[in-house]
Amino acid sequence: MPTPPALTPTPTSPPTRSIEAVVFDVGETLVDETVEYHAWADWLGVPRHTFSAVFGAVIGAGRDHREVFDYFRPGFDLEAERERRAEAGRPEGYGERDLYPDARPAMAALRQAGYLVIIAANQTRRSHRILDSLRLPVDLVTTSDTWGVAKPDPRFFTKVIEVCRTMRPTASAERICYVGDRLDNDMRPAWEAGLRTAHIRRGPWGHLAAEHSDLIAKADFRLTNLTELPALLAEA
Repeated sequence: MPTPPALTPTPTSPPTRSIEAVVFDVGETLVDETVEYHAWADWLGVPRHTFSAVFGAVIGAGRDHREVFDYFRPGFDLEAERERRAEAGRPEGYGERDLYPDARPAMAALRQAGYLVIIAANQTRRSHRILDSLRLPVDLVTTSDTWGVAKPDPRFFTKVIEVCRTMRPTASAERICYVGDRLDNDMRPAWEAGLRTAHIRRGPWGHLAAEHSDLIAKADFRLTNLTELPALLAEA
């Protein structure tokens, strides 16, 4: 009886990823803002612990953190004061030492795994230049000042989707994960735009919102360290 021919395995296509792009917030997600808020306290002539206490009270009450400046100096103009600081040789700024230790390794691991990695956050043009100078392992850095629209405006997240789709056509809204610390500025508007989300529990906003019922119910991933994200995305 003739031996039947060996069966040739049917080729299979690689599995489609549920997430193609990861987009990061900056403040208290990638960058520890402690030094900068201390600098503002010094600029205002306020003890740092006092500034921190009022800051915590304001955001704990769910109010805009910019009210903190107005509390110490009524009529405070944040943009004008940024210019004055720069003219006085004390501009806003941060550097490599202010990056959270997990930021660079997490972004590098994601990019090496083939994800599109982008930074898109509410930041000034100066901050944009600083981020560029750090040569982070990302595909693109962009900011609200560059786009002319800031979170939580829905148009910001429309831009996020447009940029991701331009750079990777398969990255539709439901295949983009936005990573941030804030419920109001990051998670909620990202959900409304149809994005997936990863919440990082650190910084004042991150800790205050960590056990909020919306986060528990809606966040795709809840992190205490950014280096947890590559494995979680792989499992997803």
